[in-house]
Amino acid sequence: MQDLPKHKKIILFDGVCNLCDGAVQFIIKHDKKDIFRFVALQSELGNEICNYIGVDQTKIDSIILYNPGVAYYYKSSAVIEIGEDLGGIYNLIVFFKIFPEKFRNYIYEYVARNRYKWFGKKESCMIPTPELNAKFL
Repeated sequence: MQDLPKHKKIILFDGVCNLCDGAVQFIIKHDKKDIFRFVALQSELGNEICNYIGVDQTKIDSIILYNPGVAYYYKSSAVIEIGEDLGGIYNLIVFFKIFPEKFRNYIYEYVARNRYKWFGKKESCMIPTPELNAKFL
């Protein structure tokens, strides 16, 4: 696997999903501490990372937060961890930890199943602008 940036958390996302693209744009805008890097699940590196951490992409329809050498999170847990890392008002998302993970993931999976119907789908992954290119692996 190619050298991943040290001290950066990697968000693997569905590169053709409009909801996911909006979430990535939101995270980039609010990532004041420059914590995150992004990889489309459909990319070669996305596949490599999933294979490395043992995530079967055919059985998971989710955002994945990978902290190299530490841990990985997916579904609602990834969303909560990302919110915590963004800090500020987004720390309030930890409130959802009071709910059982199974319940949180049920809601997450409902949205994930319907995301293309509700938000649409692109023909291909987003191509970042030159200014944002460093955020994508």
